[in-house]
Amino acid sequence: MSDHRTVRRVLVMAGVGGVAAAGLIGPGAASADAAESCPDVEVVFARGTAEPAGLGRVGQAFVEELRSDLGGRSVNVYAVNYPASYDFLQSAPQGADDTSAHVQATVASCPDTSIVLGGYSQGAAVVDLITADPNATFGFGRPMPPAVADHVAAVAVLGNPSDKIGRPLTAISPLYGAKTIELCNGMDPVCSDGDNRAAHSLYVESGLASQAAQFVSGKVAAPAPAEVLVNTSDKVG
Repeated sequence: MSDHRTVRRVLVMAGVGGVAAAGLIGPGAASADAAESCPDVEVVFARGTAEPAGLGRVGQAFVEELRSDLGGRSVNVYAVNYPASYDFLQSAPQGADDTSAHVQATVASCPDTSIVLGGYSQGAAVVDLITADPNATFGFGRPMPPAVADHVAAVAVLGNPSDKIGRPLTAISPLYGAKTIELCNGMDPVCSDGDNRAAHSLYVESGLASQAAQFVSGKVAAPAPAEVLVNTSDKVG
């Protein structure tokens, strides 16, 4: 969550709490206001190496497609705040810390919001750290409790370096693997044994960012099991 949004939420809640304490509104109204401020979906996306601060090119395409696929659902977006530098051993753990902190804060303040985790290239490694390494053994300090997984509807990683060493997130994460889509573009050397360096920059053009969004929208919008209705009109009285 950005500092601006954090301050805004604190001020809003402080104001609501003050009015409730004065006896002007009941406690139920305060909780209702808090619930209304929560989005249906919170997308947390980590950009790739050396991309400018924000979602990055792949992340932006992913979010635009996801918003279109989800129709009228409210979608909030958080760009992971981390260096995305070439110093991977320092940069990725910082991204993991920031991602984990934001996700846990969202779960605490908006428990009914469906969270989507996403990352491209080094950003995919950031997502790997918090979903496949619950013990925080790779240098980051905010592991996510197992219960957080219940609030994460889907995970999308593209150009994931873990694929190259045979450790795809779909296989090594018991809590998140089944709700994860992991995409590698052809002979992209970052995530495969290929040597097509250009492929690593073509996740938007290849349609893989859109494919990831379509998978995620299916997880987020999956309908609850239909109720079994018993037809009693033909029964003999």
